[in-house]
Amino acid sequence: MFIPATKEELKKSGWEKPDIILITGDTYVDSPFIGVSVIGHVLMKAGYRVAIISQPDTGSGVDIARFGEPALFWGVTGGSIDSMVANYTASKKRRKEDDLTAGGVNNRRPDRAVIAYSNLIRKYFKNTKPIILGGVEASLRRIAHYDFWSDKIRKSILFDSKADYLVYGMGEDSIIRLAEQLKTGRTADDLRGICYISSEKPAEYIELPSFERILADKNKFMEMFELFYHNNDPVTAKGLVQLQDTRYLVQNPPAENISRSRLDQIFDLPFERDVHPAYKSRGKVKALETIRNSITTHRGCYGECNFCSIAVHQGRTVNWRSPESITKEARTIAGKPDFKGYILDVGGPTANMYGFECSKKMKHGNCRDKRCVFPEICSKMNVDHTSQINLLRSLRKIPGIKKVFVASGLRYDMILDDKKSGKKYLKDLVEHHVSGQMKIAPEHTEDHVLSLMGKPDKQSLIEFNDLFYAFSRAKDKKQFLTYYLIAAHPGCADRDMKELKSFASRRLKLNPEQVQIFVPLPSTYSALMYYTEKNPFNGETIFVEKDTRKKEIQKKIVTQKTRIRPR
Repeated sequence: MFIPATKEELKKSGWEKPDIILITGDTYVDSPFIGVSVIGHVLMKAGYRVAIISQPDTGSGVDIARFGEPALFWGVTGGSIDSMVANYTASKKRRKEDDLTAGGVNNRRPDRAVIAYSNLIRKYFKNTKPIILGGVEASLRRIAHYDFWSDKIRKSILFDSKADYLVYGMGEDSIIRLAEQLKTGRTADDLRGICYISSEKPAEYIELPSFERILADKNKFMEMFELFYHNNDPVTAKGLVQLQDTRYLVQNPPAENISRSRLDQIFDLPFERDVHPAYKSRGKVKALETIRNSITTHRGCYGECNFCSIAVHQGRTVNWRSPESITKEARTIAGKPDFKGYILDVGGPTANMYGFECSKKMKHGNCRDKRCVFPEICSKMNVDHTSQINLLRSLRKIPGIKKVFVASGLRYDMILDDKKSGKKYLKDLVEHHVSGQMKIAPEHTEDHVLSLMGKPDKQSLIEFNDLFYAFSRAKDKKQFLTYYLIAAHPGCADRDMKELKSFASRRLKLNPEQVQIFVPLPSTYSALMYYTEKNPFNGETIFVEKDTRKKEIQKKIVTQKTRIRPR
């Protein structure tokens, strides 16, 4: 069922007014892939009356006043993507298209959408009910952070938006507990997974260098980030506090890891997997073409690529659904009248992290002195693809399903590390789950750049490349690998892109096309490198290309066409 998005739907539900109004920067797509839809359904399941306002016009009060004022609180999200990433390219040019806007034209999502929507609420509803921020834009900007688009350090988004609370991370359980506290008139200041502003410092919280100090000293900014990053594990994290002007940002410890049964419950909610009817007349939502018939198997990522925001938002611990829950969802999709027989993706942030985790981490939390899979895969991970092999085989047997694709990212170094079932897994992918080409993300080929990215070395790519093509030839399949690559990451110079180009032509026998210019995402290690021009892991100065024209040259070095020998 759709969450009410019009006054007529609210009346049909028999509600005089909603308890909670959710505001989003996306067109309302009711899908388990869309955070605001998940939060809305979770709240409704808990008994709350929820309404949703999609992409409200910030130039008038027509949209924001559609339902009046909520009885309990406003929930604000910029959407499934940080609005500045959605609105601008890496060269800071305005994007013309938006895959999460009906009709595809990028003309409905404001810059800094979370702040814009919070200000819009305050403009038309003075002294209103609490405003609660959530979603990836709020989560990545919950602390003082480097903002690439303004090229400066910004305060927590709580201060700029003048909101009351911020729910960080995935948020399903935190938002329910927060709603319960507000409903009973109690403070929510003690809840896990919550940020708020206070005039006092909570006892025993770790105090970060103040906003004033990190503005004046990049080394203090690095110190702040290290403390922030290493206090986001649900098992070990302490609360954090930071003085910003005359008040304190308070970040409570993260919400506990979600249980498998709870994750199953969330994905069993009645999602329509479609655009809300009120927005269909505006045109297609391109993102729906992929997510309508795709399945999420798990969340979180212990890959910890330094340029990626997933570890900061979803966490570094992988939590997965049961095979029964996943196959149930597959049967639901297969039973849809417009289903053509193809599941377009089965995976998560990294597809082959399903079904296993470090038992030590689950009990004692993330290691502070090393990572799970970089610079090499920890022996405690016990990488084993058996669970995903069995899951994919079960999905292939469901009536009505012709093909199941695995289109999410793969950690090829983990496939190589798995001596028990890695080759068996890759053989199954090659035979059953590839649509002509398999996409992988080496991001670069020069080891010193890969090290700064937190990615596996070049030798892993070579071994995987050879294995993939050997298995494809054995099955008489003309299938190809395509590679996502990054230009102008901190530490990368023109000579490194020339080496990448040479390696791709000589060893991979291709002209790369999937090359993007690096974007420093808020609250990531790579953004820290970009701003400070230092390697945060050893303090050494590194080269950082900041000239937009020269960044584009780095990309062109790789994408320019050259003749290569056939494979």
